[in-house]
Amino acid sequence: MTFRFRAVRAGALLTAAALLTTACGSGDDESAAASGGDAGLGDLTLQLSWIKNAEFAGEFFADTNGHYTDAGFASVTMDPGPGAIETLVATEDADFGLSNAVSTAQVIAEEDAPLRIVGTKFQKNPFTILSLADGGDIATPQDLVGKRIGVQAGGNETLFDALLEVNGIDPASVEKVPVEYDPAPLIDGEVDGFLAYLTNESITVQSQGLAVTNLPFADNGLPFVAESVITTERMIAEEPERVQAFLEAEIRGWQDALADPAEGARLAVEEYGADLQLDMAKELEQSEVQAGLIVTPDVEANGLFTISDELIEQNMTTLAAAGIDIRAEDLFDLSLLEQLLEEKPELTELPS
Repeated sequence: MTFRFRAVRAGALLTAAALLTTACGSGDDESAAASGGDAGLGDLTLQLSWIKNAEFAGEFFADTNGHYTDAGFASVTMDPGPGAIETLVATEDADFGLSNAVSTAQVIAEEDAPLRIVGTKFQKNPFTILSLADGGDIATPQDLVGKRIGVQAGGNETLFDALLEVNGIDPASVEKVPVEYDPAPLIDGEVDGFLAYLTNESITVQSQGLAVTNLPFADNGLPFVAESVITTERMIAEEPERVQAFLEAEIRGWQDALADPAEGARLAVEEYGADLQLDMAKELEQSEVQAGLIVTPDVEANGLFTISDELIEQNMTTLAAAGIDIRAEDLFDLSLLEQLLEEKPELTELPS
C-alpha cells in the first residue's frame, strides 16, 4: 500500500475489463449513517479514484461534519479505488466519481459515454517524472534526453508520449522502460526517472531519506484537471438538485480540509483508512502538498471546484497532444456549479 499507481486511465474503455486498473488494496466499502439532514435526495454513492487516504480529506470532512446529510442525502457510501470509475458512473452504479480530464475525455471520445465533468478538486494535476537528485536529476524536459524512464503501460504511457510531444523531444532519444507501480526501480538505479504522483511516490521516496527532483507535467506543457467530479448527462438534466447538493457538500468539506490539514490526515489514518496502515507523517505532508494543487489564483478569485475558461483551453490543448479528439462542451458542463455559487456566494470563500 505504500507505493501507488495513479494511472491516467486514458486507454480505458467503457467495458469494465478494459477500465480496471491493477488493484493495490483498498478499504472496505463504507456508509455513513444519516443524521440531522433532510434525506429527500436519497442515498449517495461516490466512487473514489484511490484508496481512502488524505487525498480525500475533504470528502471525509463532508461526511464527518454532516455536509452530505445537511445537503439532503440520506447516507453516503464512498467506494475506494482504483477501479472502473467512468464505467461505474456511466452505468449509474455510482452517482458521482472522481477522475481526471484525460481519462474521462478518452472514454467519451471512444465510447460516446454520457459523462461530463461538473467541477474539479485539483486545478493542477499531480503527475510528475520523479528522479533522485543525486541520480537522474530530471528538472527540465530536455533532461529526459538520454535517460531511462520507468513508465507504466496503458494510460500513463499515452500521457508520457504526450509529454515528449509537447516539448519537442524525439521519443527515440529517451529509453522508455516498462515498470510496475512500485518505484523501487528508481531507488535501485534501474531507471533514471519514474512516472509518479507529486502527492504520493515523491513524498514516499523522500521519507526514505532520499533527495528527489520532480518534473511536474502541469508545469511542463501538460496541464489538465484531476480529481474532477464526473456524473451523467441524465443526472445533470433530470436531477440537477442532486448535482448541486453534492457539489455544495464537497466544497464545504474541502473548506474544512484546507483549514485543518492535520485533522484531514488524522481522519485518513485513524478512521476512514484505519485498515490501511497509513503513515501519519506522509498523510500530513500529502494534505499540505495537495493544497497547492487545489488553491490557485483562479480558485482564489472564483472559488473551489471552478474551472476557468483559460484552464479549459489548456485542457483541450493537452487532450489534443494526447491524441484525444473531443470538444470542450462534450467534456465540461459547469452550469450547475456556476448557478450554485451565484446563489450561495459564501461557497466561494477560502479559509484564511
